[in-house]
Amino acid sequence: MAGMEETVFHKIIRREIPAEIIYEDAETLAFLDIQPMNPGHTLVVPKKFAKSIFDIDANAFAALMRAAHKLAPVIKDAVGADGINIGMNNSPAAGQVVFYAHVHVMPRFLNDGYELWHGKNYPEGEAAKIAEKIRAKLG
Repeated sequence: MAGMEETVFHKIIRREIPAEIIYEDAETLAFLDIQPMNPGHTLVVPKKFAKSIFDIDANAFAALMRAAHKLAPVIKDAVGADGINIGMNNSPAAGQVVFYAHVHVMPRFLNDGYELWHGKNYPEGEAAKIAEKIRAKLG
């Protein structure tokens, strides 16, 4: 593993430390978060290491999303949740703590005390400028 830092997720994938694994396929592994937002909060990781969305290949990312898509309704039903959030934190500024790409499948309950982020309006003309910058980068 030259060039990458060993994480707890590497050890879970290799079964070197215990985890409540709930799903596995050829490309992904899913296990319960040890500090859950709510019961059933699950992490889905690719078996092939990537640090974040910025370096995961498209096929591995698609596999993560397929697994999250499969698990979301199952987890919702299993824990009796009212909804599900799907999230991925990429880089410290976005809240990433374990530097191994992973997707959170988070059961939500009405009045569970958690809030979503609060947006703010663009200043006049700013949305068009940002959209143009993004389109320019896309080519």
